[in-house]
Amino acid sequence: MITGERMAAVDANAASLGVPRAQLMESSGNAIARVVREVAPDGGDVEIVAGRGNNGGDGFVAARFLAGDGGEGEAFNVETILLGRAERIGTEIARHNWDALVAGDADVREVTDSSTVSLPEADVIVDAMLGTGISGTLREPAATAAAAMAKSDATVVSVDVPSGFDAGGPERNANPVGADHVVTFHDEKPGLDALDAEVHVADIGIPAAAERFVGPGDLGLARPDGRTGRAYVVGGGPYTGAPALAAQAALRSGMELSFVAAPEVVADAIQGYAEDLIVQPYDGGRLTPAQVPDLVETAERYDDVVVLGPGLGSAEESLQASREFLESYAGPAVVDAEALPVVPDVDTDATLVCTPNRRELARMGGPEVDELRAGTDRTAETCAAIESFAADLDHVVLAKGADDVITDGERTRISRAGVPGMAVGGTGDLLAGITAGLLEHADPFEAACAAAYVNGRAGEVLAGRWGDGDGLGIAASDLLTEIPGVLWGEPDE
Repeated sequence: MITGERMAAVDANAASLGVPRAQLMESSGNAIARVVREVAPDGGDVEIVAGRGNNGGDGFVAARFLAGDGGEGEAFNVETILLGRAERIGTEIARHNWDALVAGDADVREVTDSSTVSLPEADVIVDAMLGTGISGTLREPAATAAAAMAKSDATVVSVDVPSGFDAGGPERNANPVGADHVVTFHDEKPGLDALDAEVHVADIGIPAAAERFVGPGDLGLARPDGRTGRAYVVGGGPYTGAPALAAQAALRSGMELSFVAAPEVVADAIQGYAEDLIVQPYDGGRLTPAQVPDLVETAERYDDVVVLGPGLGSAEESLQASREFLESYAGPAVVDAEALPVVPDVDTDATLVCTPNRRELARMGGPEVDELRAGTDRTAETCAAIESFAADLDHVVLAKGADDVITDGERTRISRAGVPGMAVGGTGDLLAGITAGLLEHADPFEAACAAAYVNGRAGEVLAGRWGDGDGLGIAASDLLTEIPGVLWGEPDE
């Protein structure tokens, strides 16, 4: 089962793996044509009603397959109706397939308003108006076309989902077109099984890696659509660079403000790393339980996303303070570095994303792993062990390594982005800050997946710019300027 949003991400990931959308559209159109052949009489009349997006493009491809016999029987009488003007077709691949119909002298017509919508009698009507990206009340001329389909005696075959159906959840599904058959792609969409329609799941050639590995499509599930939110980094004491890097990365990932709560003895040093940071000092040389009530009150008053741990050190009173913070705090938080070992024993209402490296993972009571790298003999075993640990922990785990393993105990993905030079100190602090920036807007698991990709891809971009594919000269602070370009500048469609 896969939602429409997740399906769009998988499509984009497939393209990044070398399976372009044009190829997937060809497979989708062929799958539609196969179902139409099953339900229509040889030489029957087929009406394809198409929108201006990729759902319509699937219909255009199906029309091309159906108009020729393809060695599978007599050709059908096919008319393709485009709802809208051809020059306003929304995607290049859909436009290409419309142009192929026109160039092949296919029977096509454009409908520009509801008053000109008319569906002649047909044996089969293909609903290719709207896919998973648009749901709810239909607009004209799709509304009139949908009503005509529902009243027709023809067999209605919908493409991916019935137009107007909401693939986001079964409580919102609908079948406005009266679909008798649904040809859905790659995997079934939520709610289709509740419809009075036969559902055909078509394999269109999306590689399993498009779901297994994090890619550019995952950015669309977590990318901020505006600059909002505050990061609140609780860290510093023995170390000063770690909280500064995490706070700066949160800013680069879309946060409006980034605060660092730190001991007064290091506050000036942390402030000195970047004038963009707001440093809030507290008494003493390290975090202690005495500071916890004020820190929790501040974080909850401003609905902050907390990053707990960078640079705290391992003094017992700092660990106890971390425990008490998590026991009292009820908001979203990224837990990193020295604060990680306290998580398994804490009863908290907070929403946590934990970002351990393999040594920290073991110290948390998780599995001991030699390395985190996809493609090794033990990849499946390692992922299963981390997934089981996350399920018991009941928090998202982003296990850092040569490749990153991200799991919420049910879903597990691997991010392969990055270069060897990112083993340098500080890149994990960047990852914690990026995760916080995305956690403001996204589901914790999706935020963690996208953050791992952004962090690794920033290293790849920088290494490529410097002409050093391994990035062996990279310092963590160098990556800060690459984060926005990866998050907002790289295509995910």
